[in-house]
Amino acid sequence: MSSATGRAEARITIADVARQAGVSVPTVSKVLNGRGDVAPDTRDLVSGVIASTGYRPRRRQREQRLDAMLVELVITDLASAYALEVLAGAEDGASRAGAGLVVNAAHDHDGGDRSWLGALRARRPSGVVLVINRFGGGSAEDVASLGAPVVLLDPAGSSDPSLPTVGATNFAGGVTATEHLLSLGHRRIATITGVPFLLCSQERLEGYRAAMARAGVPTDETLVEQGDFTAVGGQRAATALLDRHDPPTAIFAGSDLMASGVYQEARRRGLRVPEDLSVVGFDDVSMCQYMSPPLTTVRQPLGEMAAESVRMVLEEVRARRDGVAPRPRTDSAAPHLQLATRLVLRESTAPPRSA
Repeated sequence: MSSATGRAEARITIADVARQAGVSVPTVSKVLNGRGDVAPDTRDLVSGVIASTGYRPRRRQREQRLDAMLVELVITDLASAYALEVLAGAEDGASRAGAGLVVNAAHDHDGGDRSWLGALRARRPSGVVLVINRFGGGSAEDVASLGAPVVLLDPAGSSDPSLPTVGATNFAGGVTATEHLLSLGHRRIATITGVPFLLCSQERLEGYRAAMARAGVPTDETLVEQGDFTAVGGQRAATALLDRHDPPTAIFAGSDLMASGVYQEARRRGLRVPEDLSVVGFDDVSMCQYMSPPLTTVRQPLGEMAAESVRMVLEEVRARRDGVAPRPRTDSAAPHLQLATRLVLRESTAPPRSA
């Protein structure tokens, strides 16, 4: 082999292989790493291109670079049960990839305080996972200017569509929770929504309304109370609902924390769950199984969502380091993944007394 040929082969990148095979860079990466989630025909095609081009990944250099990878997780409200589930999943995802994880608290839930951006600039992470309620003005542009891959976890409705996202099937979860209560015979079903500008809050409410409509039960809008994903907000909303002359027989709370607030208000009034009031939550954080009674809830796979967000960030880091240019922010093909929710039946629901 001549030195010129050797230099030509050395210039071949994973992007060249992807272009010749007509597949994405992540697909080539999966073939190289022996991943099983590639169709046999595609695997054969990519393997053939790799053989014909003489492409060889520089494994030692790549492993050394991966050892130095650092993922920054920016999250609001670190003290919540939600945050603990996310942190555990993100740490697991980073650990499995041999990367480091740094956690940065964004204390302003509305995104106006962007002091966390300064920490990002100082640390220059390999990639960023954002778990913030909304961007303040210019935040998306500032994050993009860092030159690091960014993934939004559990995105708000105002998220930049060009950024990759990982969420859950919130609409389906809202439908499932409400249909469960309907199947028990409940008809006066109330719901406590989350923060109104968040996409997950809107989708869970839409799921509730869709399930009621499918069952032919008119939605009483006075049984829709706004919450804020906190126990205090859940108790406040439950107070308004249970003060009615015709209170609901069941409440679907848009988060487990708000469901715990419903428990508190029911207990204060001498009401028993589920004998006097059925309650369903959303998230399935670890405390649910220890509540009294254990809470029936919709499981949102927060840990898996966080791990998947970290995986997506690191996959983009690998692709860029193998010679792929950063994705343009106008790219409409940015991945938007939704992981499935499911109902977890415990002991907080039962048929209404009148059934």
